[in-house]
Amino acid sequence: MNNSSCNILLCGVGGQGTVLTSKLIAASVMEKGYNVMSAETIGMAQKGGSVFSFLRYGKGIYSPMFGKKQADIIIAFEPAEAVRMIPYLKEDGTVIVNSSPIIPVTAALKGSDYSGDEMISFLRENVKNLIILDGENACRKAGSPRALNMIMLGVAVSTGLFDITSADIISAMKRIVKPQFFEMNEKAVAMGYEIGTSELK
Repeated sequence: MNNSSCNILLCGVGGQGTVLTSKLIAASVMEKGYNVMSAETIGMAQKGGSVFSFLRYGKGIYSPMFGKKQADIIIAFEPAEAVRMIPYLKEDGTVIVNSSPIIPVTAALKGSDYSGDEMISFLRENVKNLIILDGENACRKAGSPRALNMIMLGVAVSTGLFDITSADIISAMKRIVKPQFFEMNEKAVAMGYEIGTSELK
């Protein structure tokens, strides 16, 4: 997808780092000389509600939003959110999804059984290019549940689907992430890249 436009949709729930991930991608491609536009919906972020970011880069980009069946890549930090956003995916687009669910507050209060398995099955049946990450296991190896977004970003970069490298992400991270969190996030991106290149292909 080098030297062309790219539409990326990131989705998850509040607290998963969706917006930070979007900012790092945007800063990285901007450094490459691309025109970049993005927009976030974060109104429910503090309540565990849906959070999603539209990000576009390339030539002839005049709006941060794009319509259904136009996303080249969906990076989903939660399986139900991935399913929710599937209408935006191009027929030959790619979904990178964390298989570990986050039980919505309403479901927990009702005692509903939500494992995420049905969502993953739906994605397997309806997405041609699907990359599934066991986020819970990856975070356990990383030593922090807060590493999920950077691990998934590393996985996404490993696909080569957009014109940035791990080094580009790290460079942007130095400018955006607070110094006390830099090392953890750097290691998480490297770990995700390794998982993407060795385990998920």
